[in-house]
Amino acid sequence: MVSFLAVAKPLVRALPQPFLPLVQQRLSRCLSSAAAQGLSPSSNAGTARLPEALEERVSQALEGMRCSGTFKTERIITTPQSSSIKVQNDPDKPVLNFCANNYLGLADRPEVIQRADEYLHKWGNGLSSVRFICGTQSIHKELEAQISDFYGTAYPRDTILYASCFDANAGVFESLLTEQDAIISDSLNHASIIDGVRLCKAKRFRYANGDVADLERQLQLADEAGCRVKMVATDGVFSMDGVIAPLRDICDVVERHGAILLVDDAHATGFVGDTGRGTGEYWGVIDRVHLVNSTLGKALGGASGGYTTGHPLLISMLRNTSRPYLFSNTLAPSVVGAAAAAIDLVGHSETRAPLLDQLWSNAALFRSRMQDAGFVLAGKDHAIIPVMLGDARVASKMADSLLACGIYVVGFSYPVVPKDKARIRVQLSAAHSTDQVNHAVDSFIEVGRELGVI
Repeated sequence: MVSFLAVAKPLVRALPQPFLPLVQQRLSRCLSSAAAQGLSPSSNAGTARLPEALEERVSQALEGMRCSGTFKTERIITTPQSSSIKVQNDPDKPVLNFCANNYLGLADRPEVIQRADEYLHKWGNGLSSVRFICGTQSIHKELEAQISDFYGTAYPRDTILYASCFDANAGVFESLLTEQDAIISDSLNHASIIDGVRLCKAKRFRYANGDVADLERQLQLADEAGCRVKMVATDGVFSMDGVIAPLRDICDVVERHGAILLVDDAHATGFVGDTGRGTGEYWGVIDRVHLVNSTLGKALGGASGGYTTGHPLLISMLRNTSRPYLFSNTLAPSVVGAAAAAIDLVGHSETRAPLLDQLWSNAALFRSRMQDAGFVLAGKDHAIIPVMLGDARVASKMADSLLACGIYVVGFSYPVVPKDKARIRVQLSAAHSTDQVNHAVDSFIEVGRELGVI
């Protein structure tokens, strides 16, 4: 792109002589004004330029991340999601994937793909609309009813679909709570809950992770503050630690204080509990939880989509006031079809039982062998098994070394986890074979010894 002066000077020279002094004087004033604002006369007109202060601050922050080992890069996968995948830097070498949320192995399950394809061709690629304008097809209402039925019919229930569970968490608090109310949130809740809480005007209280006694203290403080409605929010499973929230005890406290309970069950839906109904089923309190937010993008097909399920009155309010729902396009038909097929697979014991048996057998094998080898592991009773390393650079280097051994895992470090709590979060799947799990452990032991971890 040519500069302003490159265009202006020939034009000025071509002007009749009587006009030349006046035009040159005004051009000089324009250039002086531009210089006073820090603009270069040769800068490209119309090109967006970052302010120096912003460019310098961001560059320094990124360089600090690189030096501390917390800078995140994205490996590019060249195959469908599965237990065995290929990555771009070595496309001829398959690697075993131990870091996906593909807990039941349904991301590439033929029945799921077939249903997605059927819905794509029958219902189209998308609706080009939000739900309340012209974005609701019969398949959306059918999926919402299917999810409601999935949680049981002990009391009336309704479900609202979102583009993601993040959106469900972003939309629930602002819609249901006012400045006269209180939100009491677990200190390790997912970032989407934290962001959702920031959007609402309710008074905020926070209790120590999984600490029911502290939860009760915070509820008492909310009572003393005169809060009318008190909502307790917790992850069902804390995904960085593989820890299941103590929902039975939480329900007892919530009920004593006349509060309501919201559980984000993204890392439990489909595989935690005897029939995969999540942490409410795991603790036997599924009918004592007022609202469940969860995802269709992990165990239930691995694509996208989320939902809130619970009391019909509250769901109706969300349909009318929840901003992520009102201002986001409806779920694509292919995603609806895939999710419906995944829920069907989980809903029938003949397909669910083998998947759950394989998943929990894999998790038990991995945990047992890794502990015997001397690794420090977090979590309990879950397919997420964090290998605790502490140093971010060690976690990053170990993940790279494991990839060279054919094991795809990722190091997690600050700000995703607290400083000096870096780890490799291993996630087991029903798609993994016993041999694949053993190969992963053997590789961890080999690399762990090389790096002095064990």
